[in-house]
Amino acid sequence: MTEFLSRTRTARRTYGFDEIALVPASATVDPLDVDLSWSVGPHQFVLPFIASAMDSVVDPRVAVTLSHLGALGVLNLEGLQTRYEDPEEPLEQIAASAPEDVVRVMQRLYQQPVQDDLVALRIKAIIDGGAIAAVSVTPAAASRLLPVAERAGAHLIVLQSTVVTARHHSSRGRSVGIPDLIAQAEAPVMIGNCVGYDAAMALMEAGAAGLFVGVGPGAACTSRRVLGVGVPQATAIADVAAARDEYHRRTGRYVPLVADGGIAVGGDVAKAIACGADAVMLGSALARAEEAPGRGFHWGMATPHAALPRGTRVKVTRTGTLEQILLGPAATDDGSQNLAEALRTAMGMCGARTIAEMHGAELIIAPTLASEGKGLQFSQKVGQGR
Repeated sequence: MTEFLSRTRTARRTYGFDEIALVPASATVDPLDVDLSWSVGPHQFVLPFIASAMDSVVDPRVAVTLSHLGALGVLNLEGLQTRYEDPEEPLEQIAASAPEDVVRVMQRLYQQPVQDDLVALRIKAIIDGGAIAAVSVTPAAASRLLPVAERAGAHLIVLQSTVVTARHHSSRGRSVGIPDLIAQAEAPVMIGNCVGYDAAMALMEAGAAGLFVGVGPGAACTSRRVLGVGVPQATAIADVAAARDEYHRRTGRYVPLVADGGIAVGGDVAKAIACGADAVMLGSALARAEEAPGRGFHWGMATPHAALPRGTRVKVTRTGTLEQILLGPAATDDGSQNLAEALRTAMGMCGARTIAEMHGAELIIAPTLASEGKGLQFSQKVGQGR
């Protein structure tokens, strides 16, 4: 839908997860018969959940635990784990910082240079734990860190920044050749983030093994406020999925999509898959885990940026184990635990046995779905908060 901003400017209407809903199918499926598996390159996963490459979410121990549960954890190779031999001390400092001081503290802590030997050591710890070693680097650091990661045995590379495009122009004469980086890597290279049809098509044509979709929807991200840039997730995923489907039709190569950001509860997961994602990346949802290194806090990769921080530290509070959050049983009624069962149930209601079939689920615009008839719930929560 196109709306008029003025006589000369138009804008396309877009939608977030809270504005859409899934419609039950005329024939349903037993949740026990639902298959949640997906794959990227040669790697297949039982669960469509990826833990964000954030210091508050993933360390080697968490990556190993997630792999054993059937999910995937991505380690940030430019984070505290590779800057400090003992990252526990800087993590404690961040958790203990007052809100007005925390960005300055992080900027100082992240000035410590990334050490190649620590990159190799952390990857080795993941591999020794019997897990798939997935690591994240920014395009700017990729030429240096990718060879180090691959020599250490990394199985999956995530080339990730706020926005990544196949073509980047600079009068300074410096540019990152995404096709060249992909061609040089032995491991599959997933790329993100993007939100548009044309950008996604160009990245797939460059050889991306998978795409991350989302600019600014994460709980700890302030990019949308700082930069004014972003697209609501439901529309962003659907647009990129349209490019993925056309690319698959034209080439025969299927490129999985990962919805990255704005996913907190089971309903968000189900809607993201229905919009076209094959998996979801979870940040704050897993920062709540007892095993998470953030100690009840969560912050984004751009929070400690030296010149223009585009994130903040948020308090999430530990609510359960990684297994409980992903596989249950749920001890809360807000949809933040047992995400796998929530997705299976939603897919069953929509008549979908597989992730691919869920891409065909009927979607409607329903901005009042979450609040319709729920006045008593909201009034009780307000009363409890007083």
